[in-house]
Amino acid sequence: MGFYNNLMLDDSGLTKLEREMIAVVVSSYNRCHYCIVAHGAAVRHLSKDPSLGEALVSNYKAADLDDRQKVMLDFSWKMTDSPESISEDDRMELRQNGFNDKDIWDIAAVASFYNMSNRMATAIDLKPNPEYHSKAR
Repeated sequence: MGFYNNLMLDDSGLTKLEREMIAVVVSSYNRCHYCIVAHGAAVRHLSKDPSLGEALVSNYKAADLDDRQKVMLDFSWKMTDSPESISEDDRMELRQNGFNDKDIWDIAAVASFYNMSNRMATAIDLKPNPEYHSKAR
């Protein structure tokens, strides 16, 4: 929990919403039911936009994102799908969209954490709290 609190709640160049967006996109790729529901609810709540939460769950490329968010989520998806293909070009694209090296570390740390926790949640059949389904709709 301490690691989670550090990643998701401490000061960062990433907003809490951006970190939750990464959690949803990674969890969507991994088909982690618990995290899709729980963090989808957090995105809806923080953004005050139910359609954003739904788009991120089903297909983040269909979401109404600014360039910064799109590049951040593309990087997170690539880390999940094909981490061996991450290159300096990917990091440069993040930098060109306003992220510094600390922010890139934070994006990678959040994406990595959810890749791990998705596997744990799925392995133990973790179920989302029922109230997450209706939160911020």
